[in-house]
Amino acid sequence: MKQEPFSHMTTTNHGESCVLVLQGGGALGAYQGGVFEALAAADFCPDWVAGISIGAVNAALIAGNPPERRVSALRAFWENASGRVPFAAPFEDGWGRKLFNEAAAATVAMTGVPGFFTPRWQMPWMALPGSAQAISLYDTTPLRETLLELVDFDLLNDGPMRFSVGAVNVLSGNFVYFDNRDRRIGPDHIMASGALPPGFAPVMIDGEPYWDGGIVSNTPLQYVLDERGKHPLLVFQVDLFSARGMMPRTLAEAAQREKDIRFSSRTRLNTDVHTHIAELEAAVARLLEKLPDSVKDDPDYRALITRRSGGPVTIMHLINRPEDYESQGKDYEFSHTTLTGHWQSGKDDVISSLASPRWRRRVPPGHGIVTLDLE
Repeated sequence: MKQEPFSHMTTTNHGESCVLVLQGGGALGAYQGGVFEALAAADFCPDWVAGISIGAVNAALIAGNPPERRVSALRAFWENASGRVPFAAPFEDGWGRKLFNEAAAATVAMTGVPGFFTPRWQMPWMALPGSAQAISLYDTTPLRETLLELVDFDLLNDGPMRFSVGAVNVLSGNFVYFDNRDRRIGPDHIMASGALPPGFAPVMIDGEPYWDGGIVSNTPLQYVLDERGKHPLLVFQVDLFSARGMMPRTLAEAAQREKDIRFSSRTRLNTDVHTHIAELEAAVARLLEKLPDSVKDDPDYRALITRRSGGPVTIMHLINRPEDYESQGKDYEFSHTTLTGHWQSGKDDVISSLASPRWRRRVPPGHGIVTLDLE
């Protein structure tokens, strides 16, 4: 049964409902674990969590556990995922660290990630056309087992937290959201959101094949803004790829920069467009009040009078900033050293953002959208 978006939601001390928006980015998703740990320590409990790809996995670990077990579930997933390269990097930075990261990424590419995916040893061109083996390099059966172990799907579906993950229909090319306010969510919906080709095969849901939502949009922010009601929102938008970067100097740096641009979220575009729409709606509302009663039966008038903008939104934008030693394989570099660093960066960014005078003195907007990039 469909519920109202905020029918069971708690509010912040400013009367806002809290939403956590998690971008996709593979191994970079450990950053979101650190972000959530710091937010939980500051008593920001999300009422709605939305994710794409690895953001969908993190979202399920949050929504599918009671508050006291959410951080431990996230840690269990990421600790296990780092098990293929568990030893510390011999270098903290520089070319030595870059070589270590590239070697760790190559190890993962060849051997997989514990609790996530394993290589298909049969070559795709030797497999039966149309089979999963023919169109993907890895088997994600371990991820299904991990989700069933770490996520309480009854709690995820029946609990008070709204849960939404995005995927792309392979046949139609349409972007869709699987939302626990519309349907029962299972492991397949999370796996579909993270089925990035050609690494992973499409996941079948209701007879339709789905790929990673990041193919179309790597952030669910647009969905959250479209779905919001009149209630004010506080959105923590957690991006794993930075849209800004340096001019590449090598082919490897060019590949990394291309990936950053391709998967960086369109947060600024989304907020600019929605702000402009809200301004136009306010102008239309003022104009309609000035019109004579004789036009109020006009179909165009009735169509416009029913159009109302959503409630006010404050977005804290948290972005995982790239390190000099990272390479184009950073989204599948699952070494323990690197994942621990991502996690700590997420914690540090939240702590410094919440300590910012701009945050401490903030006043929620009466209408429209305000974005705070405090890092």
